[in-house]
Amino acid sequence: MEERTAESTVASGAIELAVRESGDREGPPVVFIHGYPDTKEMWSAVLARLPARFHAIAYDVRGAGRSSRPRGTAAYDFERLGDDLLAVADALAPGRRIHLVGHDWGGLQGWDFATQPRFEGRLASFTAIAAPSVDQVAIGGGELLRRGRVLRWLARLRRSWYILPLLTPGMPTLMWRGVWSPERWRWMLRNVERVPVGEDDPRPTLQSDAIHGAKLYRRNMPRRAIRPRVDAIAHVPVQLVIPTGDRFISPDYYELAERYAPRLRRRIVGSGHWAPRGQPERIARWIEEFVDEVEGGGEEEPARPPWSRGGGVGQLHDRLALVTGAASGIGAATARALSAHGARVLLVDRDGEGAARLADSIEGARSFTCDVSDEEAMERLAGAVLGEHGVPQIVINNAGIGIAGAFLDTGFDDWRRIVSINLMGVVYGCRLFGRAMVEQGEGGHIVNTASAAAFAPNRSLPAYSTTKAAVLMLSECLRAELEPCGIGVTAACPGFIATNITRTTQWVGRGEEEQRRLSGYVTERYQRRNFSADRVAAEIIEAIGADRPLAVITPEAKLARALSRFAPGLLRRLARIDSTPV
Repeated sequence: MEERTAESTVASGAIELAVRESGDREGPPVVFIHGYPDTKEMWSAVLARLPARFHAIAYDVRGAGRSSRPRGTAAYDFERLGDDLLAVADALAPGRRIHLVGHDWGGLQGWDFATQPRFEGRLASFTAIAAPSVDQVAIGGGELLRRGRVLRWLARLRRSWYILPLLTPGMPTLMWRGVWSPERWRWMLRNVERVPVGEDDPRPTLQSDAIHGAKLYRRNMPRRAIRPRVDAIAHVPVQLVIPTGDRFISPDYYELAERYAPRLRRRIVGSGHWAPRGQPERIARWIEEFVDEVEGGGEEEPARPPWSRGGGVGQLHDRLALVTGAASGIGAATARALSAHGARVLLVDRDGEGAARLADSIEGARSFTCDVSDEEAMERLAGAVLGEHGVPQIVINNAGIGIAGAFLDTGFDDWRRIVSINLMGVVYGCRLFGRAMVEQGEGGHIVNTASAAAFAPNRSLPAYSTTKAAVLMLSECLRAELEPCGIGVTAACPGFIATNITRTTQWVGRGEEEQRRLSGYVTERYQRRNFSADRVAAEIIEAIGADRPLAVITPEAKLARALSRFAPGLLRRLARIDSTPV
């Protein structure tokens, strides 16, 4: 293995391009193209985290950094930029296919190269970060206008206001010489975009880079806006990284990506526009995984529609779903409902035989035996699931138990038991699989089973109600945290449902015979209530499709929710009634 880090220049006709190489020159070549108004130094944090077995190549595009600065706008045409990429590839990776990574304008270039016939056989893959295709944006905008959707067309352009001054002759010079000083640019990156900025930023060439780089906009955008290439189909696998906090690029700009990239993988990163600066470890890992997949012959499958929060239940088809507490009741019903919508289901329960029996009745289902209250067991479960099946995009944390009786009769061991299952089991599931979902970057949905008891106090259910209220608040907090990563979170709050939990509920302070009598009485009442677990599962599926933060299920649960918001005093008075059967 020949490892090195080196600075050099490559000639592209009369243009000199400043280049940095690192890693193994015999490894897969990965070429990085920066955006506007950056230089190749923007990739430093990513390159530092990319394994040394790759041959990493980053260069300053013409007009930026230490590369040449041609004067006329014609010199910044996509055709000339393509000449530069070929010159770098021919000089540093002769005869080899390269994996291209582009951010911002580097990605706009990459879309052009990945769809140009002259690059067939030279490109192996393309990763676009915060970079829509100019052609696709123009085509999508034109389709909106033809349908009379003018307001939506204008809304798409809202974040891209800065393009107009960059297209106006003389305005970039005025902006960068008068308004955007290097110090102000550094302040913006650090305080608005929240990305690390070294003390060597602002770089001395920033204003010159920005003024010359504006010619990229002036040369290419008007031409493609007027005459987009409707047949620009990517001839290589494409990985599209979309920062959900991007202040400059509308998410609508990516809506046609599947149409023009038949082999597409979408990734969602919860960061601003400069994701390579703000999330370098994650970006480096996604590049590594994607390059390895392509080198290994993967990524040949057609693109699957991306997960879209609120995108309906149709997108459950062929998604991997994991359900805890799946051997019976709401868990089993939800697993069957997910399978009916085409999901591939994994069933988890401490009753391994019950989970296995259910798996036998669901095509393609797999079962796992696990006690969700055991942290180490949950970690082993996560390792097995992620290793054998991949990352679930749907996680249903449903396992739970019931403990009833007065607070003063509820012992510390009872509290530890119910908290470990009803609350910590949800915490383990959310943390272990939620982290994997974030790292995968393809979105998804988590459902945590709470209860109407979460917002309806009851003197007979202090322990159970407390854990379910905690699950509800955990879900609300987690939803806020995971939203930028494209992951929805729902707390499911059913009311009186006839499930196995009524038979197994422990009544503290009661003897065995009394426990059996109370369990039988409550079970009979719930069965007469006749709101089945299948109906609960149907509402959970609907909540996933609609990305609802809360699924309040059954009429009594909806009434309790309304009283908790508008008449809490009445709800407290009702809580004083001792509903324990005598």
